[in-house]
Amino acid sequence: MSLNIDHIRSLFPVLHQEVNGKPLIYFDNAATTQKPLAVIEALSDYYKTDNSNIHRGAHTLADRATRYYENTRVVLQSFINAKEVEEIIFTKGTTEGINLIASTFGRKYIKEGDEIIISTMEHHSNIVPWQMLCEENGATLKIIPVSEEGELDMDAFDKMLSSKTKLVSIVHVSNALGTINPVEQIIEKAHAVGAKVLLDGAQSTSHLEVDVQDLDCDFLVFSAHKLYGPTGLGVMYGKREILDSMPPYQGGGEMIKEVSFAKTTYNELPFKFEAGTPNIGDVIAFGKALEFINEHGKKSIKTHEDELLSYATEELNKIKGFVPVGTAKNKVSVISFNINGMHPFDVGMMLDANGIAVRTGHHCTQPLMQRFGIEGTVRASFSVYNTKSEIDSLVASVTKIAKIKNK
Repeated sequence: MSLNIDHIRSLFPVLHQEVNGKPLIYFDNAATTQKPLAVIEALSDYYKTDNSNIHRGAHTLADRATRYYENTRVVLQSFINAKEVEEIIFTKGTTEGINLIASTFGRKYIKEGDEIIISTMEHHSNIVPWQMLCEENGATLKIIPVSEEGELDMDAFDKMLSSKTKLVSIVHVSNALGTINPVEQIIEKAHAVGAKVLLDGAQSTSHLEVDVQDLDCDFLVFSAHKLYGPTGLGVMYGKREILDSMPPYQGGGEMIKEVSFAKTTYNELPFKFEAGTPNIGDVIAFGKALEFINEHGKKSIKTHEDELLSYATEELNKIKGFVPVGTAKNKVSVISFNINGMHPFDVGMMLDANGIAVRTGHHCTQPLMQRFGIEGTVRASFSVYNTKSEIDSLVASVTKIAKIKNK
C-alpha cells in the first residue's frame, strides 16, 4: 500500500508550526512520536462526555468508559498477536513494565547464584532494575558486548549462557543506534538453557511487526507515546502461565478478589497487576493511535521509514566531519552521529535554530556511550510523517555546521 504522506501530515496538528522562524522539522521520534488529531480528540471526548471510573459502576457513563477502555486491550492483543487478551497488562510505560517484572518474577524466581543477561546497548531502564535486584538477592548480572558497528557479540552471548541463566532481558531495537537485535536467536538459545526472555520493545513496536507467539518471548514491554499515543502509558505482555505464577506488583483496589483483615485473595488476570484507578482516558485515546497504525499498515510505514533512513544515511555520509555512531547492517530509522570537534549539544542547538528538532546526549545509554569513548551523540530519528525534503534540510544544516570545525 502506497502512503499519502501529505494526507498523513495533515492529521498531525503539531507539525504545522514554525520554530525560530522556520517550519518545524521533527526528527526526535525515537524519544516520542507526535499525536494524530484522532488521539487528541479521543482524550478530550472522554473527559467531555464519558468521564467515569471503570469496571465497578452500574451507570451508563461507567459502562461506556469500561467498554472503550477494554476495547483498547483487545486491539493490543491483535497488535502483538498475544494468545489471550488477559496477557495484556496496562502500565505507566516501558520502565514500569520492566520494574514490575523485576519486582515480581525477579524476586520470586531469581536467587543468589543465579544469573541475568543484558547487553551493553540497554536503556538505563533495562539496567538499573536488574542491578537493584542483584544487589538485593546476590544474583549476577552479565553483559553482552557490542561491536564497533553497534551489533551484539553473539559468540560472547553463547559463552555466557548456562544453567545458571534465569533471565535474558534484551532490547529488541536500540534507541541510541537503531540496531535491530537478533532476538529470535536469543530467545531460542535462552530457552534451551531454561531461561526466560524479556524484550524491551519500546522502539521495535513502532517500526517492526512484533508477533509474541511467533517470537515465543516470555515478556514484552513497550510505551504508548512512541506509537503516536499518549505519554504515561505502557503495555506489559506476559505468557499467562508465567503471569499467573507471579505475585502482584502493588496492592489496592481492582487487583483484589476478596479482602478481609485475616486474608486477601487476588484478582484474575489482567487485573491482578492493575491496582487502583487506571489511566482511563489515555488508554482509550491509545486505541485511536493503534487504529491509525493499522489503517496505514505497519509494512507500508516501515517501507517509508526505511527509504528515509537509506536516503539520509547516504547524504549525511558525504559530509566532511560527519561521524556516524552505529552502522549495523540491520537498523530502523535512527541515525546517531557526531561532528568532528563539536559537542553534540552545540550541534543540536544549531539545528534547532533552523527549526530542526533532534535529540542530543547519551540517550539514557551511558554504558554504550562509554563503550564508544564518547559523551553522547546527535540522534535524528524518522517517522511516517517525515519526508525526503525535510532530510534535505537536515543535510544542508549539518553541512553548514560541519564547515565551522572542518574547513
